[in-house]
Amino acid sequence: MGSLAGRVAVVTGSGRGIGREFALCLASEGAKVVINDVGATLDGVATGETPAASVVAEIVAAGGEAVANGDSVADFEGARRIVETAIERFGRIDILVNNAGIVRDKTLLKMDESDYDSVIAVHQKGTFNTTRHAAEYMKAQEYGRIINITSSAGLRGNFGQTNYGAAKAAIMGMTFVWSMELGRYGITVNAVAPAGATRMTAALYEKSGKEVPPEEEAALNAPLIAYLASERAAHVNGQILGRTEYAYTLFQHPKQIGWMWREGGWTPDQIADSFDKCLGQHLQTVGMVMPKSMSK
Repeated sequence: MGSLAGRVAVVTGSGRGIGREFALCLASEGAKVVINDVGATLDGVATGETPAASVVAEIVAAGGEAVANGDSVADFEGARRIVETAIERFGRIDILVNNAGIVRDKTLLKMDESDYDSVIAVHQKGTFNTTRHAAEYMKAQEYGRIINITSSAGLRGNFGQTNYGAAKAAIMGMTFVWSMELGRYGITVNAVAPAGATRMTAALYEKSGKEVPPEEEAALNAPLIAYLASERAAHVNGQILGRTEYAYTLFQHPKQIGWMWREGGWTPDQIADSFDKCLGQHLQTVGMVMPKSMSK
């Protein structure tokens, strides 16, 4: 019996890539899993493919239980159907992994409104949609594990990803809020910034000229998701975690790190005279920090 025996999980965007690894790992730990995937290209265009069914077949072949769902997280009622798939098929929902996402990378001056809206709709609104429906069931049963997938692109910034970075930063903020609101009901809400070579990160490696890590490295993220989904992680709430090579990491929450104070307040000139010696020495570096394997 695994650590998730008897539990029911929904993993959005789990037909391929890191999401697939999450679903397979949860299933290997005994969870019954709803595999949600719309079968689309990287930028969100429907292809008619059914990757969710393939993952279901893998899980069933390994002796587990799973069901496919093809609804879009970007649609509020579609998200309801994703959650209700778990209820109708398995009777409950204990775990929600908000992994679904698309990318439309462009610099600000080349990005149009549709590029922005499409990415926000899947990542940010999609995370809200599924959580809004799942949280009602979790509250009623006084148990739940919600794991939101964020990214260093949102936590630290990344060139050419206004839309993606905005969505992933918003997911961090929602994680903090929901952890406070839902914690009283036995529901934990955490976020993870995974790492690995997938369709979504391929362009990053191409642009950097760095060697692409082997696909199996994406599986290294999954054990952390399974742990956060378990009863043993009941004390972990409102945290932002990640992975760098073989290390799991914990991000520091944004907080004030420097102060400059003046009785009665400041004029612009007074700020200019004091800024560098008080706050300027603490200015932060922006941009993603690449693992050693990419920085060689």
